[in-house]
Amino acid sequence: MVIGWSYFDGASPGTILLRAIICAAIIQAGYFLLVFAMIGKATPTSADKIREAERGAILNKVADGEKLSARRSLH
Repeated sequence: MVIGWSYFDGASPGTILLRAIICAAIIQAGYFLLVFAMIGKATPTSADKIREAERGAILNKVADGEKLSARRSLH
């Protein structure tokens, strides 16, 4: 749309390219912000809540001495 408008307006090829790049950057930034806002406002579903509850129950069953760590003993 911008390229057509710029062409019929009699803009130079450099101006047309610059306008197209600026518009593409604005559209991409708007899309990113929209997706970011949608993710930020999303509430956990019931399946997410059940999964979190199961993870908590499993972690509570593991004894303190049996917690997983990055270091493992060789004996």
